[in-house]
Amino acid sequence: MSEHVYKKIELVGSSPVSIEAAIENAVARAAQTLHSMRWLEVVETRGHIENGKVAHWQVTIRIGFTLDG
Repeated sequence: MSEHVYKKIELVGSSPVSIEAAIENAVARAAQTLHSMRWLEVVETRGHIENGKVAHWQVTIRIGFTLDG
């Protein structure tokens, strides 16, 4: 079994559609500059309310990725 060292970064993804879309937006953007991403954890979920309805979602996530050896 190989050993890994991970680094974590924290991002906030947003979407007017859904929580899942906000997470996917953050991961997709991170994938443009990071490689070897392995996992994510949801830290916080927020919503913006307009006229009594959820207008926008914001989700804070942490992404773990392995360091180059």
